[in-house]
Amino acid sequence: MNDFKDKVVYQIYPKSFMDSNGDGFGDLKGVTAKLDYLADLGVDYLWLTPFFPSPQRDNGYDVADYRAVDPRYGTMEDLEELIREADRRGIGLMLDMVFNHTSTGHEWFKKALAGDKKYQDYYIFKNGTPDNLPTNWVSKFGGPAWQYVPQLGKWYLHLFDVTQADLNWENPAVREEMADILRFWKAKGIKGFRFDVVNLISKPEVYEDDFAGDGRRFYTDGRNVHKYLKELVAAGGIDGMITVGEMSSTTLENCIGYTAEGNHELTMCFNFHHLKVDYKDGQKWELMEPDYLAMKKLFQTWQEGMQAHGGWNALFWCNHDQPRAVSRFGSDTTYWKESAEMLAVAIHFMRGTPYIYQGEELGMTNPHFTKIEQYRDVESLNYYRILREQNKTEAETLDIIAQRSRDDSRTPMQWDASENAGFTTGTPWIGIADNYEAINAAAQMDAPDSIRSFYKTLVALRKKMPAISAGKIEFLYPDNADLLAYRRYDGETELLVLCNLREREIAKPLPVGWTDAEKLLGNYPDTADTLRPYECVVLKK
Repeated sequence: MNDFKDKVVYQIYPKSFMDSNGDGFGDLKGVTAKLDYLADLGVDYLWLTPFFPSPQRDNGYDVADYRAVDPRYGTMEDLEELIREADRRGIGLMLDMVFNHTSTGHEWFKKALAGDKKYQDYYIFKNGTPDNLPTNWVSKFGGPAWQYVPQLGKWYLHLFDVTQADLNWENPAVREEMADILRFWKAKGIKGFRFDVVNLISKPEVYEDDFAGDGRRFYTDGRNVHKYLKELVAAGGIDGMITVGEMSSTTLENCIGYTAEGNHELTMCFNFHHLKVDYKDGQKWELMEPDYLAMKKLFQTWQEGMQAHGGWNALFWCNHDQPRAVSRFGSDTTYWKESAEMLAVAIHFMRGTPYIYQGEELGMTNPHFTKIEQYRDVESLNYYRILREQNKTEAETLDIIAQRSRDDSRTPMQWDASENAGFTTGTPWIGIADNYEAINAAAQMDAPDSIRSFYKTLVALRKKMPAISAGKIEFLYPDNADLLAYRRYDGETELLVLCNLREREIAKPLPVGWTDAEKLLGNYPDTADTLRPYECVVLKK
């Protein structure tokens, strides 16, 4: 199980990565066409967000068939070719499995609605009357978590969109079905899996109202979730493969359980606590300056906690649901390059497996859209309406959405300075950031001083230095809100990582014995007695 510790995963949002046929949507052939670019970066796995048949109510996280390819992304032959070609370059494919719910367009749900008892038991149906909800739980996309089906006289549970019906994992037939899906893809040559909101699959024995919250405490990290995961991994034949669970509102204790080596559940977990430090009063759509002290404490708690109990973290700033980190926690203007590289160092030297989200290695920024018509994301469009109803001005509302929208990371990959950034010959499904003529892959490919070259170095160092991939971590200067500092060490090597989180010069404290240490890496060409804006330095002894 340990052989994943020196690996790096690259996340691809296929819709925005590369369009091979000019229809404005990225596709699987587009990914295959860019494999040399990815191999050159040195990454080991490609995690592709879902490309299964789907009504696309939630960007493919509403799956209508787990064993097929949505025609908008290509064919099964295209996928088989991608697997083969990636394999030839030593790159494994990771698929994104949405096993908490299916689309209501799935064959199973259609059969359930038609009255088939077998398939009704695949979902969570409760008898009732139209005016009497089974519980007062709230859907994560707003509104009640239950939908009434008049012809059945039953309600079904949907923790997400009304078209995403939760599966009944209490039913052994459902668990076997999920394991069979994993066996199907493993046989095709898939090398790993990412499991969407997988810590929500175990629901309570008794369904009751939640008068203290929205219901999530009854189903998050539920009573049988560890048992179900062990069973899924064993029956699916994926023990020893690289797996990552996306964990919603989880706890450190549970993530230790999910990832500790002897447990045979998952290899690593995503948690999102560090990406809420700029949510005012915990509200995503309320802006505030990031609380860097809170962020540092979260990193330390999770890093040291997982280390103490043999758990393993997935390390990331960006994904298809988050704004671009350089725009959010760095500077996408004056100190664009420095802050992009500092943010990379901050997590790539930590204990865990780093994830690079497409374009992050180029320092891609938020697109800074200025009109609501430029957005495609259902959540952003909903919140535009909600924020306006809360009497926020048009300008305030657009500023909040420009900083928070999931579309910030979904704009097309910037390949070169040609029209549409080289993403498509057609009309892209969503607009492209105006800065693509300056920020693109072609401009950085052969530039030794580019952000992309810096990322290549980080990937190579993890493979070369066991202190990074397998060493211990200890955090330093915990009360300094300007500086993220930690050491990594094994029996051979010791590293000191210093990251200035601010757009201003700060003091450069060095622990005893580090004044003459060798500089392994930095984002400024020379050294100074202070840490300059967004400076990062890695020292080695």
